[in-house]
Amino acid sequence: MFRRLLVANRGEVAVRIARAARELGCSPVGVVSTADQGAAWTRVFDEVVCIGPAPPAESYLQAERLVQAALQTHASAIHPGWGFLAEDRRFARLCRQHGVNFIGPPTSVMALLGVKSPAKAAMRAGGLDVIPGSDGPIADVEGALACAQEAGYPVLLKADYGGGGRGMRLATNEAELREVFGAAQAEARSAFGSDSVYLERYLTAGRHIEVQLLADGLGAGVHLGERECSVQRKHQKLIEESPSPALNDEERSALGARAVDAALSVGYENAGTMEFLRTPAGELFFMEVNARLQVEHPVTEMVSGVDVAQKQIEVAAGRALGLQQEDIRLQGHAIECRINAEDPEANFRPAPGRIETFEIPTDRGPGRVRIDTHIEAGETIPPYYDSLIAKIIVHADSRDAAIETMRNALSASRIEGVPTTVPLHLAVLASDEFGTGDYDTGSIPGWSS
Repeated sequence: MFRRLLVANRGEVAVRIARAARELGCSPVGVVSTADQGAAWTRVFDEVVCIGPAPPAESYLQAERLVQAALQTHASAIHPGWGFLAEDRRFARLCRQHGVNFIGPPTSVMALLGVKSPAKAAMRAGGLDVIPGSDGPIADVEGALACAQEAGYPVLLKADYGGGGRGMRLATNEAELREVFGAAQAEARSAFGSDSVYLERYLTAGRHIEVQLLADGLGAGVHLGERECSVQRKHQKLIEESPSPALNDEERSALGARAVDAALSVGYENAGTMEFLRTPAGELFFMEVNARLQVEHPVTEMVSGVDVAQKQIEVAAGRALGLQQEDIRLQGHAIECRINAEDPEANFRPAPGRIETFEIPTDRGPGRVRIDTHIEAGETIPPYYDSLIAKIIVHADSRDAAIETMRNALSASRIEGVPTTVPLHLAVLASDEFGTGDYDTGSIPGWSS
């Protein structure tokens, strides 16, 4: 096991990884920008290194400074968390060139899965169905028109190197496709440094379902069930749950097995998430692989009893996974709500500022409540970073009991000083659509603003 591990991230994910490292007997080292110096969350580390000014481009995205921080603190491994450089194969390669273990997949696998078109081709070869569309990047609008004619309208243009909804453009007919093609390329170039785009048929009323995977470097792999992530706004997840109310046990088992086989077919190692779109007819199409720890991983931990962050570290240290599929016992139901410092009544405008009161109870059953956060009362949320301030995760014997537990915890929470998304979550949980499990990515159930 590593003696020291550097967490190349900030906030809630940094706290989560530090806890996992310490539980494995590994000393956690943190990094901060000048804006984060002295923040309460930095106290979880044994040592903290300042890596630059507040803007991410001058601190948390500075790969060389992160590697230098690991070397000067004698950390033999770097955990990238999520966001920032978590899926940057150049960062992973830089770590390994300097003798620092990068906690994630091999760089060759990251390179393959980090570009959507090659990833789709690899997963198709691995036995998965993919959404009808182009076989690779589309060079010009005429190529897009020909592909759309074959796939059928409506269609989506997507950035090949993209994610998070950036670089996407919807077209319902030929005229619209001609109009948006250049804009999609321009946004892709601005956001990801490449104007490469591909095309897919746009599937309406779909559900976003993802499978949590774990694999070691010895050819072993398992899945830890699936997560339902269809409550979204502009492709950003708001609420996740496991298991998905859209799948039965047979479908769940088959999907997980296919995802494991496809991942192992490309030599996947460490933790990863395979994302699928489920159509109203029950078809499951591969979308992408997130080659990192996911924000919503606690949902899986609650139903599986497996610490995903610890397994990441152990596998990176060369240990065998130590799990067979028959060892995985998924029990009960879990739900996660992401609490952001945003005003949902004002088009989800980010709301940095001072947290005056921060109280989220954990004793509001019938299920149990877990809080993952880096915030304390009196802390100030800087304007430079993601607005996530806490995740509330609940687990109960049934879905109804999990919903009740989450509503109880949210209703009793007091977060004052900045607006948050708590009212949004309460509205979703109270809606008929969410209560019956009959919802999709097309709208936020129970919320019209």
